[in-house]
Amino acid sequence: LHVSSPRTEHVLFQVTSNKLFFCSWVHHRVPVAHREELYHILRMTGPLLLSRILNYLLPFVVTMFCGRLGNAVMAGYGLASATINVTTVATGYGLGLACDTLVSQTFGGKNLRQVGVILQRSIIILMLFCLPCWGLLINAQSILLCLGQEPEVSSYLHLIMILLQAMFLHSLQVSYLQNQGIILPQLYAAALANLASGATNYILIYWLDLGVGGSAAANTLSQIYICVFLFAYIRWKKLHVKTWGGWSVESLQEWGSYMKLALPSALMKCFEWWVYEFGGFFAGMLSEDELAAQHAVIMVAYITYMFPLGIQAAACARVGNALGAGDSSRAILTSKVSLGLAATFAVAEGLVLGSSKTVIGLIFTSDERIIGLVSQLMNAYCFLQFFDGLCVCTGIFLGTGKQKIPAVANFIGYYCVGLTLSVTLMFAAKLRVLGFWVGLLVCVVLQSSFYIVVIFRLNWEKVTEEVYSSGSGVTRGSSVLLHAKLLTTRFCSTIRHAFI
Repeated sequence: LHVSSPRTEHVLFQVTSNKLFFCSWVHHRVPVAHREELYHILRMTGPLLLSRILNYLLPFVVTMFCGRLGNAVMAGYGLASATINVTTVATGYGLGLACDTLVSQTFGGKNLRQVGVILQRSIIILMLFCLPCWGLLINAQSILLCLGQEPEVSSYLHLIMILLQAMFLHSLQVSYLQNQGIILPQLYAAALANLASGATNYILIYWLDLGVGGSAAANTLSQIYICVFLFAYIRWKKLHVKTWGGWSVESLQEWGSYMKLALPSALMKCFEWWVYEFGGFFAGMLSEDELAAQHAVIMVAYITYMFPLGIQAAACARVGNALGAGDSSRAILTSKVSLGLAATFAVAEGLVLGSSKTVIGLIFTSDERIIGLVSQLMNAYCFLQFFDGLCVCTGIFLGTGKQKIPAVANFIGYYCVGLTLSVTLMFAAKLRVLGFWVGLLVCVVLQSSFYIVVIFRLNWEKVTEEVYSSGSGVTRGSSVLLHAKLLTTRFCSTIRHAFI
């Protein structure tokens, strides 16, 4: 059995680093540790970005085929998707974020079998969460009809309810893999799912001519495809062998500690998603042109947000792994490198968007007024996306298990500051839809500044101790060494401050 030594791994990194960071300026001015961390983050971010783009294409393909069935069907699909996203999907995804925290820390601490138990616990909780979701969506029919919506909207909502389980299971599969540093399988599964989804949409809508029912079935099957394909790949490559010991009664225990992380995560996710829905609602109160421009910028924002979102996921995994292993210095290094990388990407995106703002509207429409509105809104969004790109801070908080901080910050920032200011600027100051983005810009500037201050003032040794005491950290054989290391670090810090 060949086991690579730390020195061997370091030499292998040096060879790879020389190929990746070929610039001599980088070699001379960036320390090896920073280059190594940057390499690991980039290695995770690339596939994560591509897989998220492919995931986005699944509903995009469904939307294209819906458009061929008529405006009523497409509008029904759009409203049904918005309803299910706001009421159930956002909350479910938020609850699943606790799995990211626990898996990353537990895997970093080499408690491999416990990783499987955490996954089981997450599956049970999210499958139970589907029950109230179904009840809500079933009764949404009468609510939508009272609001004047067409019956096709509510019927479409009923037909796509079953996709909730597949969406939640897939999100847990992704959390399970990426927090172990396994990235490529979700990319392969997403690529295959897109091919199968396109074929399914064509067969059900064009060949069998099933109309609305066929579209809903294709939408549901597309989510089932990506879940099944990823599960099959995990089984085929035996990626689960080290961490899955079979279903255990332990998965029915410690739900309290899981929900302490899951509930703030759900609130954090919902507060962020809902504020953009409010923006669309307020834009619709102004005019159809304003609503169309708002929708176009939201689509651009969704695409550009994928870049920092990939870094966020990588930061969560790397920080959690480091804390689970008792290495607080590596967690700090990961935080610094990921923030710097996110800022670099945000500057590049801002330059691209700013230089192309006059033509972005042409992607969505030929109406000159809407194109002009989109160009005007992009002035504010170019600055907003820089600070919003620092959402990587959220990944750092997830890795440390400090979800309450962004949950509270999102509520105060988005609703007490951002939305209040946006409404004032939109209607009282008569800035119209531009006011929404200006208000949101002020919000994200304050939020990102707050996050960075908190991260750099965080007591990382204390956070590492909390992870260790929670049972997610290093295994029992290494616990004495970790405790001694933490005491030594604290003693040296005390001596240093005493002499300073």
